[in-house]
Amino acid sequence: MSRPLVMGIVNITPDSFSDGGRYLDPANAIAHARRLAAEGADLLDIGAESSRPGADAVTAEEELRRLLPVLKGTRDLPIPVSVDTAKPEVMRAALAEGASMINDINALQAPGAFDAVAASDAGVCLMHRQGEPRTMQRSPHYADVVTEVRDFLAARAAGAQARGIARERIVVDPGFGFGKTAEHNFLLLRDLRAFAELGYPVMAGWSRKSTLGLVTGRPAAERLASSVAAALLAAERGATIVRVHDVAATKDALAVLTALQTAAK
Repeated sequence: MSRPLVMGIVNITPDSFSDGGRYLDPANAIAHARRLAAEGADLLDIGAESSRPGADAVTAEEELRRLLPVLKGTRDLPIPVSVDTAKPEVMRAALAEGASMINDINALQAPGAFDAVAASDAGVCLMHRQGEPRTMQRSPHYADVVTEVRDFLAARAAGAQARGIARERIVVDPGFGFGKTAEHNFLLLRDLRAFAELGYPVMAGWSRKSTLGLVTGRPAAERLASSVAAALLAAERGATIVRVHDVAATKDALAVLTALQTAAK
């Protein structure tokens, strides 16, 4: 944690907003995971259920059918693998298969989720969202988005510790794009240090998201520059992990930031 870590995204889904269907075949997903590792990813995040706005839920059985072959095929990689899931049964299976972290957009709110993670020694990322994927972008509202999101994450992290998950295993994520307008997202980015002040590592996921499309007018496939810019701004404001599709470009940008910070000392 002496420098920002780059988490490479592997979507094993037919409907993710940026690359849905491209890596649905296990062999393609495994090859993609290996490419991201070769590009310098510090860890990977594998997800088998889309959480894009408007996405429909899938069953735990379908999620595991997609996920487990890819987990098995990446066990020999020299970097940790996180699994992006909100279902306790999927968490338990992923951890049994060797996953090092659970990335939960539901912040362990599902019945049994605390226990599923507490029974392991894995890390966990607790994310904030308002609403659920199918409806979360329908007029999200906050009186004070930074305070409300920060208080929610502080409470969830405290609850996790009370249920046996050690503090050093916890990461928090403001949930950019999950029940937030573009203005909410930029307010959270502007004040990201408020989340770092909670004392947990902070994850930031801006890669290719629709807010960047609103700013640039570009479709998801053309948001490389804006995604790297957002990752760099997040790291400068205290993000410990940036979750990205484009690992090599993000690593290069963060190397420049690290060089600047080192020279400034």
